[in-house]
Amino acid sequence: MKPAIFLLFCTSIKEAKQIREVLLEKRLIACGDIIKIDQSKYWWKNNYETAKNENLLLMESKEENFKATEKEIKKIHTHETFVLLSVPVKTTNNVKKWLFQELSKRDDK
Repeated sequence: MKPAIFLLFCTSIKEAKQIREVLLEKRLIACGDIIKIDQSKYWWKNNYETAKNENLLLMESKEENFKATEKEIKKIHTHETFVLLSVPVKTTNNVKKWLFQELSKRDDK
């Protein structure tokens, strides 16, 4: 198991909470935190854009769950092209044990 942090930008708190609940229920993530972002700047279709009041869903999981997580998000997210990132992390043995215990319960279903 390779621990990872998944980052997903959501258009609203409601969307972030809905996605978090689905991913937690399916045991694709062990934890999900929502961080409010005041403003984002980005390029979209050759235009320099500004988005206000976006939300970052920060999720603790494992790299092996990335594709299944992406598949579930596609069913819910309002953007066809959403930003989902996976960052491999080094962590303590206790956190690895917790992630393994919680995420392995997905296989029991």
